[in-house]
Amino acid sequence: MAPKVLVSDKLSETAVQIFRDRGIDVDFMPDLGKDKEKLREIISQYDGLAIRSATKVTPKILDAADNLKVIGRAGIGTDNIDKDAASKKGVIVMNTPFGNMITTAEHAIAMMFAVARQIPEASASTHSGKWEKSKFMGVELTGKTLGVIGAGNIGGIVCARALGLKMKVLAYDPFLGQEKADQMGVEKVELDELLARADFITLHVPLTDQTRNILSRENLGKTKPGVRIVNCARGGLVDEVALAELLKSGHVAGAAFDVFAEEPATENPLFNLPNVVCTPHLGAATTEAQENVALQVAEQMSDYLLTGAVTNALNMPSVTAEEAKVMGPWIKLADHLGNFIGQMTDEPVKAINILYDGVVSGMNLDALTCASVAGIMKSANPEVNMVSAPLIAKERGIKISTTRQDKSGAFEGYIKLTVVTSERERSIGGTVFSDGKPRFIQIKGINIDAEIGRHMLYTTNHDEPGIIGALGQTMGENDVNIANFTLGRSAVGGEAIALLYVDSPVPNPVIAKLHETGLFQQIRALQFDVA
Repeated sequence: MAPKVLVSDKLSETAVQIFRDRGIDVDFMPDLGKDKEKLREIISQYDGLAIRSATKVTPKILDAADNLKVIGRAGIGTDNIDKDAASKKGVIVMNTPFGNMITTAEHAIAMMFAVARQIPEASASTHSGKWEKSKFMGVELTGKTLGVIGAGNIGGIVCARALGLKMKVLAYDPFLGQEKADQMGVEKVELDELLARADFITLHVPLTDQTRNILSRENLGKTKPGVRIVNCARGGLVDEVALAELLKSGHVAGAAFDVFAEEPATENPLFNLPNVVCTPHLGAATTEAQENVALQVAEQMSDYLLTGAVTNALNMPSVTAEEAKVMGPWIKLADHLGNFIGQMTDEPVKAINILYDGVVSGMNLDALTCASVAGIMKSANPEVNMVSAPLIAKERGIKISTTRQDKSGAFEGYIKLTVVTSERERSIGGTVFSDGKPRFIQIKGINIDAEIGRHMLYTTNHDEPGIIGALGQTMGENDVNIANFTLGRSAVGGEAIALLYVDSPVPNPVIAKLHETGLFQQIRALQFDVA
């Protein structure tokens, strides 16, 4: 029987025809995504679901999706899909991360022009029969300094366009290396320097715990007087209330926003301010971009349903069905190793070196390497997946090297991951035991045997009495239950580490109390995607 796909949002007829041409039975119901109950009622009939942003794939819908194998999102954002619920259900989630990059970058440039020359206000005034030529005095972009927060795919295109406009470009991006910045022709700076020097600031980062409110009230206060701010990335990156106050005071000369903290945005502190340009999330809204992502998602879903090939999956590695049986636990280990280092690393990554020892050295190293790189990068950008991670790393000048070697130690096989930054090298090793569970076996050259849990706490200290007591007492007093406690040291009285597997996230006040003891050099709460 042919696979059956439901298209519940407005995809192009050309994309729908791709499914048909490849022998897939497709139902095109472009308005169904707005009716959650109807979608839940019929979803069990389908192997695939192709959507845009209108369809919300909730746990309730997935609970009823007994035959669903793949969800394809035509576009990059997958906030409308519960990816954890999809993973638990065994449903692959795909997106099309590169189909609308140019369109979104062009919109940011257009918004920058609009706010620099007050085009919307001047247009409205002229349409109303006024001729207020002296009222709308703008500024040139040529010679101005543009600060780009996030120099990845879209941000990189904005940098190139701005250089073509003869602007000076500053870039802040934790993953941007100096060599790549030089190739791009931009000046790599820290955030505070960008805020102090930029005449225009444009944001091109995803919304994560690290980037949320990146332009906070405090950071907005560090900006150059007369700055103009553009956000075509994600709502929630800017403190909109604080920005509105600075616009009214004149410290910020103008702003152009395509995205807002609450959408659809019918009310917002930025609305109706004379020096603000607003559009209703139009970054990807061009005919070309909408067609591109629609065609891409149809091809990707067809490939998977007909051949098992996986492309741009957010929750599944790109390996064959045969490989997955053997490699699944090792891919999970590679992801955990990368995620550990990604959560521990704040400075730009220059190189990633991966050692495969023993039995693992004969596996599909491409998939394992992709999993490691994705693990490192997804702490800063959760939209990174195994397919896009190597491309993003290459674009940012990160050098990736791998080494195979025969069995050299007590384990049948292990992976050692080393990341090089401008400040230090950081390494971690792991293996998979016979029960199929990944384990950490070495951190910073110190041997350990640590079970990996969803919530963990990592500390470093000098080897001295009182560490176990301080950790246990502080966790106990604050109702944080320890499931597993692993210690390791380089030598008696030397450098030591502790890795705690706990039942719930460690709150910041608890970490602060541990710091107050003066016993620890480093304390970091960690999160891992453990099924």
